Amino acid sequence: MSETGAMDNQERVRDLVDGLGTWYEDPGRIEAARFTSRLYPYDSLFSPISVNRLSIRNRIVMGPMGNTNMCEETGRPSAKMVEYFAARARGGCGLITSGLVPISQGVDPTVTEPGSLSYFPRIDRSRSVFSGWRDIAARCHAHGAHFFIQLTPGLGRVGSPECLLTKRRLPVSASWNPNYYMPALPCRPLSDAAARRIIRNAGQAAADAKAAQIDGVYLHGHEGYLLEQMANRAFNRRRLGAFADWKAFGIGLVEKIRERVGGDYPIMYRIDLSLVLKETYGERMDSVKSLRKFRGERSIEESLEYMEALVEAGVDLFDVDLGCYDNWWLPHPPGPMPPGCFLSVSRIVKERFALKGIRSNAGLEVPVVAVGKLGYPDLAEEALRKGDCDMVMLGRPLLADPEWPNKAYSGRVREIRPCIGDQEACLGEIIAGGHIKCSVNPCAGMEDILDGSELRRAERPKRVAVLGAGPAGITAACVAARRGHSVTLYEARGEVGGMLVPGSRPAIKFDVANYLAYLSSELGRAVDEQGMRLVLSAAPSAEELKAAQFDAIVTATGSKQTRPVVGGISHAICAVDLLRDPSLAARARDIVVVGGGTLGCETAYWLAHELGKRVVLVEMLEAFMTGVCTANRGWLIHNLEKRGVRMLNCSRLASVGDGEVCLIRKVSKRLPDPLVTWTPLLPENIENPFARSLKAEERRERLGADLVVLAAGARPDDSAYRAFVEARSAPEIRNIGDSFSPGRVFEAVRSGYAAATAL
Repeated sequence: MSETGAMDNQERVRDLVDGLGTWYEDPGRIEAARFTSRLYPYDSLFSPISVNRLSIRNRIVMGPMGNTNMCEETGRPSAKMVEYFAARARGGCGLITSGLVPISQGVDPTVTEPGSLSYFPRIDRSRSVFSGWRDIAARCHAHGAHFFIQLTPGLGRVGSPECLLTKRRLPVSASWNPNYYMPALPCRPLSDAAARRIIRNAGQAAADAKAAQIDGVYLHGHEGYLLEQMANRAFNRRRLGAFADWKAFGIGLVEKIRERVGGDYPIMYRIDLSLVLKETYGERMDSVKSLRKFRGERSIEESLEYMEALVEAGVDLFDVDLGCYDNWWLPHPPGPMPPGCFLSVSRIVKERFALKGIRSNAGLEVPVVAVGKLGYPDLAEEALRKGDCDMVMLGRPLLADPEWPNKAYSGRVREIRPCIGDQEACLGEIIAGGHIKCSVNPCAGMEDILDGSELRRAERPKRVAVLGAGPAGITAACVAARRGHSVTLYEARGEVGGMLVPGSRPAIKFDVANYLAYLSSELGRAVDEQGMRLVLSAAPSAEELKAAQFDAIVTATGSKQTRPVVGGISHAICAVDLLRDPSLAARARDIVVVGGGTLGCETAYWLAHELGKRVVLVEMLEAFMTGVCTANRGWLIHNLEKRGVRMLNCSRLASVGDGEVCLIRKVSKRLPDPLVTWTPLLPENIENPFARSLKAEERRERLGADLVVLAAGARPDDSAYRAFVEARSAPEIRNIGDSFSPGRVFEAVRSGYAAATAL
């Protein structure tokens, strides 16, 4: 490719990254994220494709999502993991891929726990693990799907730093690099001998996978894991030895795998076209110590040349995106990222392969899989028709609805349960030590004990009253009705949705708006097909419900917003009220938002980006959005800074006055920088031995404010539940959702499903 072409590609990627905070200003981009069926039937999406000698029934690939803690402690896939994949195969997906499976045990200390226990699935340990993999392959094949196992040479610098404390061993990397979670912890260079050992392990793992009837292997070469560390000059700064050539390790892996499995066995490779660290952080690449090391990242042209070399070595299929852990929202696009966010990236690779006439060892064109928020059938179909890609990868959409392919094929697009992009039950659960689940699908990751597609009919149908039509109440009412109960759903407001209504107001919450539309549609189906009654603008009393002689009552009456006890607080308004009625901010120019959790940060972003306000965001803690998925948190903080929102941590509201607020702020040279997104917050149960104590004094500061907006938390509104219990309004009374404990959509939906299946 000419120098001009390489510069054009760099410019295309730079423009993509620069526009990730304002993309929604183009109405067409928002419309692309709707569950419409204007391109139905989806002939491109459901056409077959050949990968090496394998024929795949459609163009839908289930993306790799970590299967940590879904295996036995030996690493053998458990029944939970088998049924998890079987559900997606039954749902119509053409190609299913596993989450990452390390092949560097004994080399990378972050991939196992003390006692050689494993939270990752394994295929290296011994023949005792094979049966689980054979079961997965057999179950996928029985439903007409193919299955690839994703192999990773290790985690390296993005692995858990706990290995230093539990094993007294430093993490490894390509060179001396800082650990992602604890930058003060160095990661030692992988020796050439250890690298060759991993290459041999890859060959053996691939041979074992083939013997276990797995259809292909998939190398995890993006996002800054150990393979990416060895194959990118940002991390690989070796000057001596065989692997000083940053291409050598990845090519060696592919060549060894091809040697062990023969020419007909598919090999897939996951790669980022660019880390885009410079495009993300600009001048900080020179001023931040932990980022300075990474300034020599692989260029787009080098990535394309590397991909050509990988094809020559034996790769048959690529999926491609952008970013790494240090800008984690890119390879893990959260809700606010645009639909089809990386289609231009797959297009660049497609154009390059066409220009150079790249063919696989099997003599076929090398398919390119597009990734990144493609869970909207019309958008996925359009991408294939336009030639942006050859296949589309769906990860979280298949968590939310395993039947996505079947529903899209049959034209039941409005019945697809949408992903909301909050990542709290998928990525968030994994980081917290759980296993993958889904905020909107209570059966995800629990398929071994829950089967939402075949709900057990109630042995004795009951008359059930559900109070509150938020996500908890709607889930409880619809599931109970499907089980055969006679259900009446009461909602005090004149519309359904509860907190989803204000929660879907900002343009970046378009996925939540889709979910609200889905729930409304499900309610309509329950009314039409199961005879459920929906009563709006109604909050029946304990006596009224008792007189109606219901067998069971489920209260999902939500929460009440918390107001700090300070002078003048009555003049402040709550963020949820402002989101319901934006006219409350019509006359305000300078706005102070109190509370730096998700609600406060999203409200501040909406005020600054969409309404053009000058915003100051105030948080008592050292960090904003604590406990929130790193990808979602990073995207929002990064774009709040780009919009000029002033973010004050370690600050609390003292009083609200006429046109101003008074804050009490901690002052210290050690005050944490609230804008850091290249290093994550550690889980609260992980101690950082390098952390320094914060010694600070307090001072008062006054800020001009035309309006003060409160996002300071909530408390359960369980008054109805307590009244029903006291009056004995029904023999069975349950309290769920925010009226039990204010939480996320994840907890609301889970509690609604549990209540309905227990009736």
